[in-house]
Amino acid sequence: MILSGHGLDEVDRTVLRLLQGDGRMSNARLAETLSLSETPCWRRLRRLEAEGFIEGYQARLSRRKLGYGVLAFVQVTLGDHAGEAPLQFERQVAGLPQILSCHNVTGDCDYLLQVVAEDLDAYGLFVRDRLRTLPGVTAIRSSLSLREVKASSALPV
Repeated sequence: MILSGHGLDEVDRTVLRLLQGDGRMSNARLAETLSLSETPCWRRLRRLEAEGFIEGYQARLSRRKLGYGVLAFVQVTLGDHAGEAPLQFERQVAGLPQILSCHNVTGDCDYLLQVVAEDLDAYGLFVRDRLRTLPGVTAIRSSLSLREVKASSALPV
């Protein structure tokens, strides 16, 4: 089966699903699971990487074990939407490791951020000393996660 416009057949999709579940899966195990020999499996994997379907590999870390007890979703509104202000904001956000994701969104705010902090005090300092000082920021609204029901970066393939 080929997904329209994507050039992926069912074996490609299975490779992607398997690697999303276990990014450390060896080529030998992947080939065995797919009932392929190792060389064609390796070529298929390299093609998926070269074509950008696989952007990289990384370990999923426990934010709680690493001491990040606060997860916040932060709505940021900019006062100036023209010129350099949004670009400067985005450049500075990209350099802040506490910000896990930043999305330019529609609706009542301009950006939605996902932020981690050790505790509420650390989060308060981050908002005061870092977020409020970013170029163009006129409003910040935070929603703190009370309980993480689902956290995944796996895409449906």
